[in-house]
Amino acid sequence: MVCFCANVCAQNTDLARIEYTYIPQSDSDNSVSRFRAFVNVPFRLNWEGSYLVAGFEYRNLDLDFEDAVPFDTQNLDRFQLFRTSLSYTFKMKNDWRFAAKVGAEVNSNFESDKITDRDINFTGAAFMIRDRSGDTIAKPSRLILGLNYSTTAGRPFPIPIVNYYQKFHPNWSYSVGSPKTNLKYLPGDKHALQGFITLDGFFSNIQNNLTVTNSDGSSDTAENISMTLVLGGIGYEYYFTKHLLFYAYGGYTLFNEIRLRDGKRNSLYKINEANTYYLRSGIKFKL
Repeated sequence: MVCFCANVCAQNTDLARIEYTYIPQSDSDNSVSRFRAFVNVPFRLNWEGSYLVAGFEYRNLDLDFEDAVPFDTQNLDRFQLFRTSLSYTFKMKNDWRFAAKVGAEVNSNFESDKITDRDINFTGAAFMIRDRSGDTIAKPSRLILGLNYSTTAGRPFPIPIVNYYQKFHPNWSYSVGSPKTNLKYLPGDKHALQGFITLDGFFSNIQNNLTVTNSDGSSDTAENISMTLVLGGIGYEYYFTKHLLFYAYGGYTLFNEIRLRDGKRNSLYKINEANTYYLRSGIKFKL
């Protein structure tokens, strides 16, 4: 039952992860690197099938600017995120489960060495999960239907989340939907290979704002920065134990965009939108 709690927290069964990502920018000397660590701690409640899950996450993102741009990059080299969340889930009839999640995060370049109101964002989500993955089921499957809302998105409505997983062969499984679609092959107990398409990115406040000079000599004020990625690639996993594993993913971006935005989330300047290679690896503990 705890695996449902992890699905609510991260759309997968990870309880803890430490990860490093590196993205060199094509046709540019710029690069993006990110360190990420999180832990999800489930607490069993008194009634059957019900859990609370406390989540904690830290991200450190470094932007290495080498190209000439019409603004000062001195305070754009490092962004940090601190996130906490609380999820609640309970069992329903006919293999269904309901889950809800609320969270808060601080996401900023922290150039003022303090937290401001604009650094703080809130999230909320609700999910219906149909799980048919018991040991006696020939083709285990899981369907997730949900809505996710974040104040960082700049939209006054929630975003739908749909994901379907099925293990259709003892050595093969697939997942279709958001945020990840993949096909996985497990040749044995120690190794796994997969091909995938997934979403990634970041959004952060620029505490003291940034003046962007336009080509006509006018200027605009950037209050935040965002990166949106659609990634395609292959991955390898090595299992130290049933639950602890090392992974390495590599591939190419299908969509790659870094933007400066004003206070209304309007785009002011595209830092880079050329597709490029990327590498991601880490260690995770999963159910």
